[in-house]
Amino acid sequence: MLLRHAADAEGLPLVSEAMCAEEVELVARHAHMVQIGSRNMQNFRLLEAVGRYDTPVLLKRGFMARVDEMLAAAECIYCRGNTQIVLCERGIRGFDPTFRNILDLSGLVWLKQRSHLPVIVDPSHAAGTNELVAPLARAAIAAGADGLLVEVHDRPEALSDGEQALTPGQFATLMLEVAAVARALGRRLAPGPRCAGGEGIAMSNAAAD
Repeated sequence: MLLRHAADAEGLPLVSEAMCAEEVELVARHAHMVQIGSRNMQNFRLLEAVGRYDTPVLLKRGFMARVDEMLAAAECIYCRGNTQIVLCERGIRGFDPTFRNILDLSGLVWLKQRSHLPVIVDPSHAAGTNELVAPLARAAIAAGADGLLVEVHDRPEALSDGEQALTPGQFATLMLEVAAVARALGRRLAPGPRCAGGEGIAMSNAAAD
């Protein structure tokens, strides 16, 4: 409720995560979008619960899930009546400990080709470190992502995942860079509103003309 008051005061949409089926009613009542996190992508009681509401859903790919399993999870929501689903590629577990996750751009392209649902990319969780976020974000837009989910904070060191957050200045630079990438491919960047959420996220939507 406090998050919703803060979001309304600043004119921001609110994205908040539901961790179990019992939380969906509360989150859907106050948030503009319900997030299903990576670890809950195959929590079918939770998927069925969000499917019974008309609140848009942000469905993150499980870090050990195949892309067809992600579509199956989306279908579970869709078949309960909620068709407002956004898929989010956020990286999958790899064998190389150098990186927190591996951003699966092949999976992004596959999802775009086989689904009518919008697909966005979370380069922050895929990268796990600040210096990799911008290159991965540029690559995601080049590969056809419909948007980006980027962690931004004026004091990243204060966050539990602070090492992957961008400062507001870095985020502003990133938006200029992805706009240039979109233009080079005949697309336009339609800046979406900043989002007030538990992770301190910001979203921008790169849409085709």
